Amino acid sequence: MKQDISKKKKSETAQPLLLVEDDPGLRSQLRWALDEFDVHLAENREAAVKTFQDVKPAVVVLDLGLPPDPNGASEGLATLGEILAYRPNTKVIVSSGNEERVNAVEAVRLGAYDFYPKPVDVDVLRLIIDRASKLYQLEEDNQRLSRNQEEEPLNGVIGSSPQMIKVCDAIRRIATSDVSVLLTGESGTGKEVLARALHESSIRASESFIAINCAAIPENLLESELFGHEKGAFTGAIRRTIGKIEQAQGGTLLLDEIGDMPLPLQAKLLRFLQERLIERVGGREQIELDVRVISATNQDLKTMIGSGDFREDLFYRLEEVGVHIPSLRERDGDAVLLAKFFLQRFTASLNKPFRGFTKEALGAIAAYDWPGNVRELENRMKRAIVLAEGKFIGAEDLDIDLGQNATQIPTLRQAREAAEHDAIVRALKLSQKNLTAAAKVLGVSRPTLYDLMKTHKLNAAG
Repeated sequence: MKQDISKKKKSETAQPLLLVEDDPGLRSQLRWALDEFDVHLAENREAAVKTFQDVKPAVVVLDLGLPPDPNGASEGLATLGEILAYRPNTKVIVSSGNEERVNAVEAVRLGAYDFYPKPVDVDVLRLIIDRASKLYQLEEDNQRLSRNQEEEPLNGVIGSSPQMIKVCDAIRRIATSDVSVLLTGESGTGKEVLARALHESSIRASESFIAINCAAIPENLLESELFGHEKGAFTGAIRRTIGKIEQAQGGTLLLDEIGDMPLPLQAKLLRFLQERLIERVGGREQIELDVRVISATNQDLKTMIGSGDFREDLFYRLEEVGVHIPSLRERDGDAVLLAKFFLQRFTASLNKPFRGFTKEALGAIAAYDWPGNVRELENRMKRAIVLAEGKFIGAEDLDIDLGQNATQIPTLRQAREAAEHDAIVRALKLSQKNLTAAAKVLGVSRPTLYDLMKTHKLNAAG
């Protein structure tokens, strides 16, 4: 075995490398020769899979001949399969002798990154490892950029549906101004997430983001929580306390569930919005503040105005710009995207590896109405990951039972055919059954339209 005098010295940030080899002498030799890496050793499939799940290395060097089949490749190929099932982007480099080349080719077909021949040339092996590591990092960077662009149209917001893209575009535009914003939408749609994203996209991002839930605090304490109080202002006020509005000085205040604010307090909030001055409870000092106010509610404030439960003048102060957040059932495709996001997050935090979802589970996620919106989806995913057995999340793990409807998602071909049929029918109606005019509307020739009508079993009557 060659020695590389230019071999790098291992640093504190050395990349982890899993070396799976049943020969103890070769294990020791390779560990020494590759000591610029953080080398972890395993001598069989069970140890290899366990170490891989613990360490999660980008690169694995795998001998195909492992016990109890040291002269074959069955254990090595099985190890390769388990590693790639757990993390498909892992770069696995397999070793084989010339007489075992067919096994190496099979390993590459199954997803191995490369193979190196025996006897081992450390210089060649190190070059393959370096190349694999760089490719892994490049793919990770590309995937991260892609996720940020496609799944996170706004910081912290997961979604790619046209409905959420529109909301995020609006939030991004609003963030550049300093107007008061009212976020409306059903409970669990992510109003606080969007409020925080608005703050982080604004010029106030370096200052505090303070949130208060007006429905979670008793009415007799809410005023003190918002405006603060002086020592001795009421029984139990043993010291001066700074309120949420004052804490948000220079930054952003989120008034969640603003519809639950009692009417007397609405008047005091209106005064702050008009004059940007507050007085602590029990105090006389007027405190000038620079705070951006975002409000959120799942209630219909205009209906509440009609019933006298919400002040109209306060409403217009709060809603200088309004943004409605669609429910999850209105967000095309986002339920599945969010489910995959939560799967990745919770499998990592709970150390419960899953390969993904069954077809039935994905169908159920897409078909379910999600009355509790994103919050319900998050809770169901966490529960499923904690309790599920096996390697895939099923519809039963999510406690979603839609019968046969769960899997009735059209294929892309079916969707295209349905759209094509609908377009032809509409064109025929629009052109009043004039085929030449209908063909022109559809952007096709008259003979092509005839063929399409025949395919879709349509006559001139549509």
